[in-house]
Amino acid sequence: MSEPQQSGFIAHLIELRNRLMRSLLCVLLVFVALVYFANDIYAFVAAPLLAHLPANSQMIATDVTAPFFTPFKLTLFVAIFAAIPFILHQVWSFIAPGLYQHEKRMLIPILLSSVLLFYGGIAFCYFVVLPIVLSFFTGIGPEVMTLTPDISSYLGFALKLFFAFGIAFEIPVAIMLLCWSGATTTASLKQKRPYIVVGAFVVAMFLTPPDVLSQTLLALPMLLLFELGLILAAFYSAKSPQEEKQ
Repeated sequence: MSEPQQSGFIAHLIELRNRLMRSLLCVLLVFVALVYFANDIYAFVAAPLLAHLPANSQMIATDVTAPFFTPFKLTLFVAIFAAIPFILHQVWSFIAPGLYQHEKRMLIPILLSSVLLFYGGIAFCYFVVLPIVLSFFTGIGPEVMTLTPDISSYLGFALKLFFAFGIAFEIPVAIMLLCWSGATTTASLKQKRPYIVVGAFVVAMFLTPPDVLSQTLLALPMLLLFELGLILAAFYSAKSPQEEKQ
């Protein structure tokens, strides 16, 4: 590697380090701003469960440190989710100088839509999926049983669902990128639709808790988003790499 190339490589590493530090600082600042409301944030996330518990029922903590650390853990995840737009901006600022003009025009709406879809997946999980799943599970037990969920276990359950639905809602973006880059075509994806249907349920099996209801509630939106991705990808085709850089 020549000296100019080595200098350029080191400059890129320094820039990458600086952008990573800015992203971490952003997460930290959001966390500090939200940590005072940690208990309120946990109460908001636990509301779908509390709505289906018997009257005057409460959640429990089986670990002495859980009442302190569990809301803090949730607040950290909320800070990361809230900082995603800034983190993606840092990623964009790092890669944009090496992109062609047509790639920039394509990726800007892709980044924006990916953020909105991720948040949309979390909102869909909270307002639609969690009430259905929790209503089912809290209602099928024997009457002699009293349900007293642990706060740490419920947080792990909820975060797993939030993450699964947030990622699953990125399917249209992934399909558009694959078709636009020339890695595949909408016609090819349509031919593979039966395999994709099976694959959606297999992926949902790994991303959700081990119950058929959660898996189905994830797999069906994934399939609908796949069809939406095919519709949107039809407006894009692979671009020539000969276009000039900005």
